[in-house]
Amino acid sequence: MTALSTFNPPTLADLRDTALAERLCHRIDHKTKPLGSLGRLESLALQLGLILGSETPELIDPQVVVFAGDHGLAARGVSAFPSDVTWQMVENFLAGGAAISVLARQHGLALTVVDAGVARDIAPREGLQIRKIGAGTADASQGPAMTVAQCEAALAAGADLVRHLPGNTLLLGEMGIGNTSSAALLMSRLTGTPLAQCVGRGTGLDDAGLKRKLAVLNQALKVNAKASQPLRALAALGGFEIAMMCGAVLEAAAQNRVIVVDGFIATSAVLVAQALRPLVLQRCVFAHQSDEAGHARLLAWLGAQPLLHLGLRLGEGSGAALAWPLLASACRILRDMASFADAKVSERQA
Repeated sequence: MTALSTFNPPTLADLRDTALAERLCHRIDHKTKPLGSLGRLESLALQLGLILGSETPELIDPQVVVFAGDHGLAARGVSAFPSDVTWQMVENFLAGGAAISVLARQHGLALTVVDAGVARDIAPREGLQIRKIGAGTADASQGPAMTVAQCEAALAAGADLVRHLPGNTLLLGEMGIGNTSSAALLMSRLTGTPLAQCVGRGTGLDDAGLKRKLAVLNQALKVNAKASQPLRALAALGGFEIAMMCGAVLEAAAQNRVIVVDGFIATSAVLVAQALRPLVLQRCVFAHQSDEAGHARLLAWLGAQPLLHLGLRLGEGSGAALAWPLLASACRILRDMASFADAKVSERQA
């Protein structure tokens, strides 16, 4: 596989702003509460203020985007579900019956479903973006999952999609039978973690299925041993939806949008993005730690602190949507909570 050459990740500004951080911390510390008593909500408020460049940040038109794609690896039995579930779940998203559909409605989040590379054509309708790169990736255990051109097209499509979305907050979701395999492969290749520590049961494999999955993924790593650089690894081992999500993350970061990262697969897209532009992580809020085996290790490798740990392993952006009220609350605390001076409440004595 030749080196990727035409995709140029956007340059990111460093959000470290000592003066703004000091003003935000002063604002947080002088609310009517003991110092630090709102715990992680306070550090979240600080992060959101720095991302949005404001002492009174506001989350505007939050967008949940679910990227869907099929994987050639699924034919090797790496999932407990057949590939048809990918397109069937896309239909479920669009019909409003999936978990993310329910949660998005509950929290007033706009929901867009993206056909990044579903094996079956989905009829156009409201709420669907058809950005199909191909009818599923190739089998990564036999060679690269994507061609160079396909990978670059997926990255560019993800970036273009974000450019046309309103708002300042992107919540990541995904759907694709077999995509925990791609996430595990990317994690192992880009972090150097032994594959066995990255691979989990995905949609619910039994012990025999997990053993088979590990063998298939070991073969994929060997076949694509030369794909060691981030974009080459993404092309060889990733999926259309992961590549498109990576492009979306890079563009959202360039626009200083808040990026709410869901579970293992979404985190693998961020892993590739931060390998290209490390400052991506300044814009990322990690919603939760999933029960997928490698996710806790991947979060630790990235130095990320997830907001929730609910034993989730659904994907779809469900964890991002569940974490959404915490982000909204952090902003409201900064904007609306009274200070000691405002409320004429005595502060703690030295």
